[in-house]
Amino acid sequence: MVVTYKVTALAGVRVNWVTEITHVREPDFFVDEQRFGPYRFWHHQHHFKEVAGGTEMTDCVSYLLPFRPFGLLAAPLVRSRLEHIFDYRHEAIAKFLSMPEGV
Repeated sequence: MVVTYKVTALAGVRVNWVTEITHVREPDFFVDEQRFGPYRFWHHQHHFKEVAGGTEMTDCVSYLLPFRPFGLLAAPLVRSRLEHIFDYRHEAIAKFLSMPEGV
């Protein structure tokens, strides 16, 4: 499956991002890889594990920034933004799962 997004990169620039789901092993994990977008390389593993009371989700993300060596200057900012995105996703999923049925 190929997914196309519009994302806001550094400095507020909107760019296309195309990822492909390359590996799926239900119900354990799936992998998305960038085909076109803001990174030089992007490989994202989504792992799921049944635990008492629900499902634990773990992300393993490997990426390289473009424009070496200048891209390295942006590395702390990119890392911070990715942490913010994953924190937001965690909060949004928790909120969604705590909603009463039918809402």
